[in-house]
Amino acid sequence: MLSYLQAIVIALVQGVTELFPVSSLGHSVLVPAWIGGSWETLVTQSSASDSEASFYLAFIVALHVATALALLFFFRADWVRIIRGFFRSARRILSTRAFSAEDPDERLAWLIIIATIPVGITGLALEHVFRTIFAKPVAASALLFVNGLILLAGERLRRQTEEAPGGLPSAHGDELAVPAPARGGARTAEDVAAAHASDVRISGMPYLDGLLIGSLQILALLAGISRSGVTMVGGLWRGLSHEDAARFAFLLATPVILAAGVLKVPTLFGSAGEHIHGQVAVGFVVCGIAAYISVRYLVRYFETHTLKPFAIYCLIAGGVSLVHFA
Repeated sequence: MLSYLQAIVIALVQGVTELFPVSSLGHSVLVPAWIGGSWETLVTQSSASDSEASFYLAFIVALHVATALALLFFFRADWVRIIRGFFRSARRILSTRAFSAEDPDERLAWLIIIATIPVGITGLALEHVFRTIFAKPVAASALLFVNGLILLAGERLRRQTEEAPGGLPSAHGDELAVPAPARGGARTAEDVAAAHASDVRISGMPYLDGLLIGSLQILALLAGISRSGVTMVGGLWRGLSHEDAARFAFLLATPVILAAGVLKVPTLFGSAGEHIHGQVAVGFVVCGIAAYISVRYLVRYFETHTLKPFAIYCLIAGGVSLVHFA
């Protein structure tokens, strides 16, 4: 049902496109559809209305867990700090019976929680509906094109905000200055310090802004709309730099992707997972490595670059695919 070659190719696609702002779900539909034959069957059977036991969906679930674990590993020092901040705040709230977030780590923890609630509720209620209706080549092609327009709109909005009187403050205020991150290799102490400075800036957002940015993740339930892309655009809209918007997008993605995967892991041990355990294991490793390399690259990339190249790619790939599958 799922060859090892298919498992490796799809795992590579998932590991890269989940974090690049080009929609992993859209590519998990379009890549097999473009190849055709038994590859296309993977998509058609998984989007059928009675396909809760889809082996392809079970495989994608395993890849989501691998991606989330790669994110957790890459940002492990940051998550330790954020989780400690949450527990400090939670203990104070329980003792005083009043909401309290006194430092940037505590505020960032609550921002992530608040931003995750809308997509969590919507995903639990409507994920199956979105998958069966929109996870088809024509719909995914059209939505990938729309994703490109969203990314371009985010860049235009950012420029307009910067050019307006009083513009946006610098992403690197003097009081938050840290050594420049080292290039290449594992994260250094300077990288971790730069990440903390970014978190300080992000934590200055109002909670309502966090809720608005997090709500945009709902659009990513549609195959073709990128989770990281729309949340980055939301961050730019609410005044974050590209670097901080990307970081907030990756932090937001981690609990959502992990929860979505863990909730459906039981399908791997049912009829859907029969005969593909080896393919799942191979795909899990390949996807995790690809996701780790991708996030390490993108953290560097968005220090100095924009969303425009990804927007152009989505417009071309979505437009060509729409013509082909329509």
